[in-house]
Amino acid sequence: MPQQNDSSTFAVYLAGFLDGDGSIYVRAKPNSSYKYDYQVAPTIAFFQSKKSHMFPKLCERIGFGTMRIRKDNIFEYTISKQEEIKIFLEHVLPHLVLKQEQAKLMLRILKTKANVQNKDDFKKLLALIDSFRDLNYSKKRKVRTLTP
Repeated sequence: MPQQNDSSTFAVYLAGFLDGDGSIYVRAKPNSSYKYDYQVAPTIAFFQSKKSHMFPKLCERIGFGTMRIRKDNIFEYTISKQEEIKIFLEHVLPHLVLKQEQAKLMLRILKTKANVQNKDDFKKLLALIDSFRDLNYSKKRKVRTLTP
């Protein structure tokens, strides 16, 4: 993230961009190579037409995340490392309007995930993840439960 001298204006800009053209989401993907058979994948994503010459510069200024060009000529910029998501959200949270609840929930999920010590803790984490569907208008997601 930028240095303190210009961080306030940039944080407001990023918050507006996230509210308008961004996504905050987290998935629990079945994956038997993980301890509780699920991989928790938090993400912040932005999408813009490849015609936008300023978008790559904006993403570079954030200082982390990855950019790719999709087959449909859309830039997709994602932040998926948990510590980077935490830094980003803490930076923009006071300025978010539409996605403030998603940001707060994501921070809570990241904190909960860091403190998982057993299967019951993991079940609580999955319940938090599933609560994202109510905030993100997801109609296809189903509540995930661990089998005993």
